[in-house]
Amino acid sequence: MKFTEEHEWLRIEDDIVVVGITAHASEQLGDVVFVELPEAGSEVTKDDEVCVIESVKAASDILAPLDGEIVEVNEALVDEPGKVNDDPMGDAWFFKMKPADLSQMDDYMDEAAYNAFIG
Repeated sequence: MKFTEEHEWLRIEDDIVVVGITAHASEQLGDVVFVELPEAGSEVTKDDEVCVIESVKAASDILAPLDGEIVEVNEALVDEPGKVNDDPMGDAWFFKMKPADLSQMDDYMDEAAYNAFIG
């Protein structure tokens, strides 16, 4: 897994990258009450705003971590946004994307570097 400074995690599954937010981000947000997901099939550029998360404390944007195409979104989060608090690093992934250039992943932190970053 790789981690961004915006507290997103990225997991490679074959040629697809799964994207979610970290447990640290979930804790900082508090109870998540709404999630707006991108459209499957949309082309995104790194740092585009692609998701909106609203919690009892704040609204937050999820940025596209890579250039590519959104190939699947986690529709379960629309009906049950609280899953983001329950399992942010697992079942509460936001979207899957097919990256245009997988080498963009090299710009992100590994778990040890992320833990030092939030420490």
